[in-house]
Amino acid sequence: MLSLISFIVVLSILVIVHEFGHFIVAKKMGVRVEKFSIGFGQEIIGITRQETRYSISLIPLGGYVKLSGETGSEGVKGEKWEYLSRTVGEKMRIIFAGPLLNYILAFVIFSFVFMAGNPTLTPTIGKIMPGYPAETSGLKPGDKILDINGNKVAYWEDVTNIVHTSKNQEMNLAVERDGQKISIVVMPRSQETDTIFGSRKSISIIGIAPSGEVIYVKYGFFKAIYMGAEKLWTLTYITCRALWASVTGAMPIKESMTGPIGIFYITGQAAKLGLVYLLQLMGVLSASLAIFNLLPVPVLDGGHILFLAIEKIRRKPVSIKMQENVTQVGMSLLIVLMLFVFYNDFMRFGIFEKIAHIFKK
Repeated sequence: MLSLISFIVVLSILVIVHEFGHFIVAKKMGVRVEKFSIGFGQEIIGITRQETRYSISLIPLGGYVKLSGETGSEGVKGEKWEYLSRTVGEKMRIIFAGPLLNYILAFVIFSFVFMAGNPTLTPTIGKIMPGYPAETSGLKPGDKILDINGNKVAYWEDVTNIVHTSKNQEMNLAVERDGQKISIVVMPRSQETDTIFGSRKSISIIGIAPSGEVIYVKYGFFKAIYMGAEKLWTLTYITCRALWASVTGAMPIKESMTGPIGIFYITGQAAKLGLVYLLQLMGVLSASLAIFNLLPVPVLDGGHILFLAIEKIRRKPVSIKMQENVTQVGMSLLIVLMLFVFYNDFMRFGIFEKIAHIFKK
């Protein structure tokens, strides 16, 4: 039940924020918004204010806005309050506002988490891998690493950054054990590892794992904003590079994407860990939704922007027939991709086995 509620709340907030971006910019430009719905399907309750119907619908998975004169099939009259009657630049701003608001939401969430307390692993060793340098050098579970080669470490991330880039040079670790500070010399070894982008690289390791002890690190307002922006930029770079790696075949699609089922499981786990973890996940999903929606694929916002860019260059719109044909192809490809993602999630989370087990009972 916690997983279901978390999934519905997170997904609904992300989609509603996205649609609100289209809504607010369209309103500001004088384009009529006929409907703003929270959820899909049959309307449960609603109210009409001026020309807009605000409603809550039966299926609580996101929402949508309906702009007046949004398609040629509606019999556009050329009124200034119709979407298709606006300039290319105005239509681009309305379309772009959705992903932009998702991106801004991610930035706000990350900044808030850094101000409220970002969960961070302490530099305390939880496990020593048998046969690795850490074991032979005398490191033990429970040792808290204080500095490496004179460089103070505060968090586990500091430890991994220093060790992985040590280039197999001897390291002098100052650790705290049973209230005493001791010095231990460790000679790391090289190991080939797969990166998240499908390539391989060599890193230095000593064979230690964190204890799982977490502290919540708070930052001042301006520092939190800076770190929120830095995290969003890093996430954007990783997401774009992963998408490119998927397109070029360097990374299998099944490793770079997850669908509603995967999000359902992930949000459930984050909710169990606490609100901060759920907020962090929401920030990641919001940024990912913004980037994905800007891909130049028909039916996505990026596809609409692409048609508008072509219209700007040609000085006349792409024919309705051509747009419909390309959109149908794009929709078909998107459906195939979603089916693949669903199947991959079923395999990844063992859904088929669980269903078979239920039927056996």
